[in-house]
Amino acid sequence: MYELIRKFLFKLNAETSHELTLDLLGAAKRLGVLGLFAPKVPDQPIELLGLTFPNSVGLAAGLDKNGDYIDALGSLGFGFIEIGTITPRPQPGNPKPRLFRLPEHEAIINRMGFNNKGVDHLVEQVKKSQYKGVLGINIGKNFDTAVEDADRDYEICLEKVYAHADYVAVNISSPNTPGLRKLQFGESLTSLLATLKAAQVRLQSEHDKYTPILVKIAPDMDEAETRLVASALLESNMDGVISTNTTLAREAVAGHIHADEAGGLSGLPVREASNQVLAWLKDELQGKMPIIGVGGILDGASAAKKASLGADLVQVYSGFIYKGPKLISEASEAIAAVR
Repeated sequence: MYELIRKFLFKLNAETSHELTLDLLGAAKRLGVLGLFAPKVPDQPIELLGLTFPNSVGLAAGLDKNGDYIDALGSLGFGFIEIGTITPRPQPGNPKPRLFRLPEHEAIINRMGFNNKGVDHLVEQVKKSQYKGVLGINIGKNFDTAVEDADRDYEICLEKVYAHADYVAVNISSPNTPGLRKLQFGESLTSLLATLKAAQVRLQSEHDKYTPILVKIAPDMDEAETRLVASALLESNMDGVISTNTTLAREAVAGHIHADEAGGLSGLPVREASNQVLAWLKDELQGKMPIIGVGGILDGASAAKKASLGADLVQVYSGFIYKGPKLISEASEAIAAVR
């Protein structure tokens, strides 16, 4: 059924299709017919981060930036869902068009620019949700906040979502907010991680609840840079790492009509770089910190590959757009088979 729906959706503008799909999912949930689109995913629980995940396959941030569709997405069989990226203040994001499909490459380019309704709106949506599964909230900085002042934006978001999230993901790797990726390196990184850790300790006491913090990194780092980031995460006592975000590289899609569009490339073309960073992380972390593997998962085999390289959990996004809900069960079963 999804293949038929996708043919229609892919005839529309990519961002219009994105919004319509979410609206249709929300309506199907309200009408009680969402089960028609969601294959049954067997329970294959995994204990991680002090949480119990029903299965190892989650939804990456970006699909539901504002938490408006938590219940619908949470009914599709994901082991966990991640909403956001959210910023302290609402912002419109980059000018349209800003989302492009590359079907020949099973890929997407986006330069959305953290378009969202602000953290207060997201928190209200989480409060209204009936979803009982594992919920991650992905946080970022506003586009007009200077990089030198970014720590405060992340701290504001962390303070507001802390009590409502099962874990918080810190996005310092989107290529679509100017200067954001500078936060992955040197003093900028150590300062941000220290700020987040201090806030986490304070908030744990205030809420009598420990909410793990994971950091999402880019695939466009070499081995030395990846190992330095991994060491910084360990030294600051972060709880986990998400590997990886979208790539700026275009070699894999050279010659495509959209190849020169600015933004992050996701889907099949990011798989190799993402897997390489994952392998470096696994070697450097030596099991001291859990890893969520993201990037280029379009079938069970690619999900199992992430697990074999060291991912404790995986997330899908572009693969979910191209393959639909069946990817969740296929990926979950493939991972279980290699463990």
